[in-house]
Amino acid sequence: MKIRILGVPLDLGQEHRGVDMGPFALRAAGLDAALRDLGHEVEDAGNIRVRLPEEQSFGDGRVRFLNEIATVSAEVADRVTEALEAGFFPLSIGGDHSVAIGTQAGLARYCQARKTTAGLLWLDAHGDMNTPETSPSGNVHGMPFAALLGRGPAALARLLGFSPILRAEKCVLIGVRDLDSGERRIVADSGINVYTMREIDELGMRVVMERAIRLATDDTAGFAVSFDMDVVDPREAPGVGTPVPGGITYREAHLAMEMIADCGQLLACELVEINPILDIMNKTGVLGVGLLSSALGKKIL
Repeated sequence: MKIRILGVPLDLGQEHRGVDMGPFALRAAGLDAALRDLGHEVEDAGNIRVRLPEEQSFGDGRVRFLNEIATVSAEVADRVTEALEAGFFPLSIGGDHSVAIGTQAGLARYCQARKTTAGLLWLDAHGDMNTPETSPSGNVHGMPFAALLGRGPAALARLLGFSPILRAEKCVLIGVRDLDSGERRIVADSGINVYTMREIDELGMRVVMERAIRLATDDTAGFAVSFDMDVVDPREAPGVGTPVPGGITYREAHLAMEMIADCGQLLACELVEINPILDIMNKTGVLGVGLLSSALGKKIL
């Protein structure tokens, strides 16, 4: 496989400084070498430039830094589409979860041109389905999934001129355990498939992933993965801005990624929300590299 890494040091979607260093944490943990060791050809395209919060006004308090996030998202979308057209597997590394708007829009545009569509597995402790009307903070990293489904500001929901960017019935939210009250209603009404931590507890990760992959690959060209490191329990991934106790374990996370690799239908991937300032000796960055390696073919035997 030819893999193109794209760093997106975006920290405008949330308030905890440091998540813009997530791409550096993954590189420092040996991402390039780990993927090359699996036999892949790797091209690191560097980082997209993101203006610092201090360089601009946050604008409307209900949707902070909207214009800059939309600008960065459009560039990410262009770079993802270009990578796919050049025969590369696009790997976006963030940055806060606002990164997902650009990654998924770029893949959707590529699929549309080929008259097909892509599914999505969204692994996250949170739903990321707030809108400016329901968000308690106005932080866009709590809104990207809603935007991809056509809800919220047009600058994001219609990033590339079409909406919705994703088909809700082909999207699966996995590992969620912390939803805002207004967001809970949006998730219930959205039409996406949801496996909360309770389903993982009751069914086990293997069954959840089998069902999720089946949903995301039914009548699609394949699927993307959007992996927020806070889906993992904070004892294993302490370097995140919004940790929630009771997350998936180290082995559950690897099993999910190993099953994704086994199915052979992964079209694009992103890993987000590593904050080295809050981490312990880059433990979360090292885990992120391990999980990406599992998703891209690393096996125990």
